[in-house]
Amino acid sequence: MTQQVSAHHLSRLAYLYVRQSTLQQVLENTESTARQYALRERALALGWSQERIVVIDQDLGHSGASTADHLGFQRLVAEVGLGQVGLVLGLEVSRLARNSSDWHQLLEICALTRTLILDEEGLYDPATFNDRLLLGLKGTMSEAELFILRARLQGGILNKARRGALKLTLPIGFVYTETDVVVLDPDLQVQASIREVFRSFAHTGSAFTTVRHFRQQHLLFPRRLRRGAHQGELVWAEIEHHDVLRLLHHPAYAGAYVYGRSRTTKTADGKLHIQDVPRANWVALVREAHVGYISWEDFESVAAAANG
Repeated sequence: MTQQVSAHHLSRLAYLYVRQSTLQQVLENTESTARQYALRERALALGWSQERIVVIDQDLGHSGASTADHLGFQRLVAEVGLGQVGLVLGLEVSRLARNSSDWHQLLEICALTRTLILDEEGLYDPATFNDRLLLGLKGTMSEAELFILRARLQGGILNKARRGALKLTLPIGFVYTETDVVVLDPDLQVQASIREVFRSFAHTGSAFTTVRHFRQQHLLFPRRLRRGAHQGELVWAEIEHHDVLRLLHHPAYAGAYVYGRSRTTKTADGKLHIQDVPRANWVALVREAHVGYISWEDFESVAAAANG
């Protein structure tokens, strides 16, 4: 192995790239993190001094699906491209990148700058055909592994949802008990506010008029904070038109369990786009799954009227 390391390589820095996909892995899978940091000993054995080994660990807790937001990986690629790096160290290929384009870009730059790559299994020179071929295969296998893991995870989620067993975020007016049973919010004021929305809409047939009714009567509408230091806390504010429509169209208020009402996609510029899915294409719709505020028949009538 040491025969591949020349004075040319030792005149440059050795960069150790450390990454874990999630913050939970960083906290719980400490052995993997320790093994990654321990690769510094391999660099020392190959001739690099301690002060010439640079550790990049700012991507800890970031998914490896894409390096677009990985400042650590971008820094690594930039330093290799500038000819500052003689050796790149990573626990395995998947620690560097799980995306083929990102991985092959790094291989290409390493080959051009005569930079070596080292993992737990060996030392590689991307400028040589055999090592380049092996590293390319490793990258492809790593990306395939990620795809398989995602498919299995998604399949498990969908199967659980179809049974109505997947725990979902509940709309306002419902809470989980300690045994994960869905019940009406024990706050009677919350219940009264929800029922007033349905009562007003049934009387007026208009979401806008329902909003006007709440404001004329100085009635506030409840919300539970979804994030932040006060997550889960109840707050009251003026009702908005979208609040009314959300209630009128959500099957949970008729006691139904539903999954797959919307689909989220990411645009080329990284923005999330949420699109409604026709009922025929919902993953799961289980009626009478839990207590509700109105009957299913009333829900069908209300939803149809709201669409009109």
